[in-house]
Order: sequence, then structure tokens, then C-alpha cells
Amino acid sequence: MSQYANRLARVLLATIFVVVTLGSHLAAALEVGDKAPDFALQASDGETYSLSQFAGDKPVVIAFFPKAFTGG
Repeated sequence: MSQYANRLARVLLATIFVVVTLGSHLAAALEVGDKAPDFALQASDGETYSLSQFAGDKPVVIAFFPKAFTGG
């Protein structure tokens, strides 16, 4: 039972650490009208694009869909 309690304590401690560390990011949610932060994503063509590449060019639409036949 003590190994189980030790493992549970480690998992809980790690979870608390992650929540505290990421808490500021979670609290900084965007509101309507806020400027989107710069980010980079890999596209289906294998290239990585960032939002700043298109800034001021034209509107940007991001569409996400799971890969075919993945059940998602």
C-alpha cells in the first residue's frame, strides 16, 4: 500500500505543479476583440506557418479536422 500511496502522492504533486505553472496562461484567456497572439502550426503540406507571416495581409482562417479514419 505504501508504494501505491507514494505513486499517488507523486502524481498529485506533479499535477499541482503543472496547474500552478500553467495557471497564468489559463487565466489569460482572450476576449472578443483581442488581438490573437502569434503562434506557429504545421500545415497538411508539412510546412510550418506562423500567424505573423500573414499579419496585415488578409484574413486568416484556421480549420482543424482529424486525420481520415482516426475515429476523431
